[in-house]
Order: sequence, then structure tokens, then C-alpha cells
Amino acid sequence: MKRDYYEILGVDKNASTEELKKAYRKKAMEFHPDRNPGNKEAEEKFKEAAEAYDVLSTPEKRQRYDQFGHAGVSGASSGGYHVDFDVNTIFERFGDLFGGNFGGGFSDFVGGFGGGGRKQQRPRVRKGSDLRVTVKLTLEEISTITEKKLKIKKKVACAQCAGKGTKNSTDIVSCPKCNGSGHVIHQQRSMFGIMQQAVICDQCNGEGTVIKNPCSNCNGTGTMNGEEIVTISIPAGVHDGMQLSMREKGNAAQRGGINGDLIVAIEEMPHETFEREGNNLYLNYYISFPQAALGGSVDIPTLDGKARIKLVAGTQGGQVLRLQGKGLPEMQFHRKGDLIVNVNVWTPKTLSKEEKENIEKFLQSDNFTPKPGKNEKSFFNRVKQFFS
Repeated sequence: MKRDYYEILGVDKNASTEELKKAYRKKAMEFHPDRNPGNKEAEEKFKEAAEAYDVLSTPEKRQRYDQFGHAGVSGASSGGYHVDFDVNTIFERFGDLFGGNFGGGFSDFVGGFGGGGRKQQRPRVRKGSDLRVTVKLTLEEISTITEKKLKIKKKVACAQCAGKGTKNSTDIVSCPKCNGSGHVIHQQRSMFGIMQQAVICDQCNGEGTVIKNPCSNCNGTGTMNGEEIVTISIPAGVHDGMQLSMREKGNAAQRGGINGDLIVAIEEMPHETFEREGNNLYLNYYISFPQAALGGSVDIPTLDGKARIKLVAGTQGGQVLRLQGKGLPEMQFHRKGDLIVNVNVWTPKTLSKEEKENIEKFLQSDNFTPKPGKNEKSFFNRVKQFFS
């Protein structure tokens, strides 16, 4: 379960922007990867603090979080929000908050105009590739929080070397070409003097380390083909084409990097009874002529069962009824859409001799002659009134 963002930063809910900034800077300094090399727990807390600060430092996101908690700032709906930072992204977005207390990680530019420049860059962090799956959902499943278990074929960490690319940690050594920085300096002469620029080391691919004795099981990559059963919790109210993201549930990165993400695409299955528009549901409902003439109670089908309503005597075909709150929930909010019912009067296509004789009697009755009033609304206007 996600921790409270205010708790993560150690501030109260009335904290000012400046207080949030100071609190985040303190946490970032404490758990910065350069101060905690190889410490996965510290790295996760570093990312957790960045996620908390990103939400609480933005007024709109903070308001949604205060009102709806994590559900208000997660997911991929209109107005929804999903935080998904890796370490390098944090440096790019919030590096200016760290000031000069940490080395590197903020630019590829090292020198210029005579060779002055920044401190040496930190090696880049590998990230595995993302995976994409499609999940088919019925309207019944969309109407509530749904869990799906999927067997995902993916790159997983090699079991023999624990994803490090070698069985012995002593075989992971500093890259001799870049001296462990992950970058090498290229010099270029220009009309302004000697320009220096850092580029990714081609011997270690920016990792800063190389392996002397690669694992025979994975050939030193640290990954193997495998599979994982992933439980996906899908919030109520999703719609066709929406994409959800599960952080670090994608392919494993080579040699102990960060896993990629699992992108979950929603496919809404057609329903035999209802049609959907936004969070509203539409239903064509048929009643018999006696029901229309006499009125009475009928059971209208809904996604979660039935709703009993009372028809007035003389109900006309094409009448539109609205059942409030019987549609689909809106993501991140408690309100629901409505069920719009178009009432149709069923006319039998074949009749027995006795049925014909009985109905023919009505032809002589003036009361059964259609007499639409001037105030009768068209079907278009009857539907339109619900959305005005």
C-alpha cells in the first residue's frame, strides 16, 4: 500500500511551498544514490520522495490528492495523473533543488571555451524495455474495481547470477576506458578554443563497469526469457482505449538496472443489452400494449440486477426514462452516470383468430384513434432535455 505523501516528506497538510521544497531537498540528500551506492532501498525512497514532492508541489494535483487520496492522482484518465520517474528523470526535473552538494547527473556538457566545466557525470542507470498487454473487460467489470491475473512472458533476472551478469561480484570492475564514469571526454577545436563534451563510453555503454567473467547462463546480460504472473487492479470507470501503467513490471534490465513498465491497454467488450456513452448507459426496453395502456410496475435490467419502476397508464412508445446513478462510475470520483431507457411498445407480428377479433373491436372505439397533442415532444427533444 502506498504511503501518505505528507508522511513521506515529513510535513503536515498545511505545509507551504517553501516548506515542501526544504523537506524534499532534505530527503533527496539523505537517499541520493551517490551517497548510497548500490542501496536499492535508498533508491526506492529517493524515487518515493520525488513522487510525493511532484504531486504536493503542484496545486491542482495537491488538491485532487487532498480530496481523493492516491486514487485522485493515479491512473490514466482525463484529469488523472501517474507518476513514473526513474533516477535520471528526477535529476532532470529537480536537479536545481540539489544545488552544488552532489556531483554530476544534470547535463552532457562538461567543458567549453577553454576547458572549464562541471564535475564528472554519474554513470547512467539502465532500464528494461516496457511491455504492453490488452485486457478485455465487460461493462459489469468496468462498473467496479476489477482484478485480473495475467501470465506475462518477459525478460527476468538470471537466477544463477541474480541479474548481475556474473556469479562473483569481484568480477565486476571499473571500466578502464572511462574510469568508471560511464562517459569519456571528447575534445574539439573551434574558433573559440578547445571544446570538451562528454559522450557515453562505448566500452561499458555508460554503465561505468565491465565484467571479467560473464555468467555462462545469460552470457553476462543478467537477463533470461521467463514469465511472471502479474495481478492487475483496474479502477472502476475505465473506458475503451485507456492505458494504465504498472511501474517496473516490464522487462528486466541488463545487469541489475531498473525494470521497464507494464502498459495495460483496456478493450471494452460489446454488451448485448446496454450501449455506453461516457458514463451513461442506454437501453431499449419493450413493453406490451396492455402494459402501456394500463400502466403498472416493470423491472428494468441494470448492470447490478434490476430496478423496479412504475409506468403510468397511457405510456407512449418512445418515452424516455432516466434512472439516476444506474450508469457507470466516473474514475476518481464517487458519482455515477445514469441509465437512459427508451420505452418501446411491442407490436406482435402474428395474431390468432381470436386475438384479431378482439383487437378489431378497438377499431370502432374513438378512444383508440391516435390524437397526438401539440405539446408532444419529438424523440430528439425528449433525449435532449436530459442534457440541457
